[in-house]
Amino acid sequence: MDFALATEFYPDDYWYRSDAYLNRESDLDLVQVIQQLHGSLDPRTVFACFGKVLGQHLPIKGLQLTLDKQKFVWGRHYGIELKHTINDNNDSFAITYQLSVPLNSAQKKLLQRLENMLIQPFNNALKYQAMSNQAMFDALTNLGNRYYYRQALDIALARANRKQGQVSLVILDLDKFKQLNDVHGHKAGDYVLVGFAALISEAIRNTDQAFRIGGDEFVIITQGNADAAAIICQRIIDMMPKHSELTEYNIQCSLGIAQSLPQQQAENLYERADKAMYAAKAAGRNCFRVCENSII
Repeated sequence: MDFALATEFYPDDYWYRSDAYLNRESDLDLVQVIQQLHGSLDPRTVFACFGKVLGQHLPIKGLQLTLDKQKFVWGRHYGIELKHTINDNNDSFAITYQLSVPLNSAQKKLLQRLENMLIQPFNNALKYQAMSNQAMFDALTNLGNRYYYRQALDIALARANRKQGQVSLVILDLDKFKQLNDVHGHKAGDYVLVGFAALISEAIRNTDQAFRIGGDEFVIITQGNADAAAIICQRIIDMMPKHSELTEYNIQCSLGIAQSLPQQQAENLYERADKAMYAAKAAGRNCFRVCENSII
């Protein structure tokens, strides 16, 4: 998702037309800039801070950078386009700037100095983000892992208990997955798990969260009531025949839904959804069932 701070400072055009602007570098405290750039381990925040500094001292209205499918954006995106590549050992960042007027020689030198100051804090933030993702996401499917699921569910239930929206939990279990592993091996099993995770990601909404919490067990935290979760479950069932990774091994799934009750604990909500999932298996598999209350 593109990122820009709504309250960022955008320099007025008169700075760029006045002689006073040419002397603004003397107002630049480089130590303070370094402290600001190192003030966060979120790469988007670091990038926005960099944009703010540039906007205060150079005729730069906006900038953007795309790196490993992540897009970093700050400011406005019209004007004179300037592309720079920042190199640091094996790393390089291609940044596109939007200028209100061309840079003079002094401003080009200042931009280069500031770019050099960006490299370390931005790299640190990217590495921290990567480590955080490893701790929170399943390496095989790229869905959230069990640890992330527990955190996300606690947050969702806390919001629901404050009457800030309803939450439902969906448990998904692949039918006869153990037989698949026994007959075709774990490589085939991993192939199916990756394909099923991709299907789930395609089926859910932006407000929902999907996780693989172990083996062939997946869960979805759905923003909404059981009816909203049922729509997602039916969508998943309808999509399964369209995914070759699943049809190749005749894979189906059973799903259980539980809508959170007032002041309900995460473990109890999971138990209710789990009971609903086993009810779906008992009903013939490849379907979903809804737990209406604490006992199915």
